[in-house]
Amino acid sequence: MELNDKKKKIAIALGYDSGRDAAPRILATGRGPIAEKIIALAEEAEIPVVSQPYLARILVNQEPGEMIPAELYQAVAEILAYVYRLQNRL
Repeated sequence: MELNDKKKKIAIALGYDSGRDAAPRILATGRGPIAEKIIALAEEAEIPVVSQPYLARILVNQEPGEMIPAELYQAVAEILAYVYRLQNRL
């Protein structure tokens, strides 16, 4: 997930293992050059990058390893479902 505004790019890497996790987890967050590196690594690994500025602004303050807040389950679930559908088409 990325945000590219006039100030700084923001990127959030999310992960979810249904056999291990109760909810999706924050894998990495970054602004500016770190965000660009997160996005480049995702693209290199052929992981879809989804732009959701509002959600990125909220999640960028979370620590890697934390589960996403319960109030964001629906929004993140929709993104993950979209990514899974994209990956299944490929």
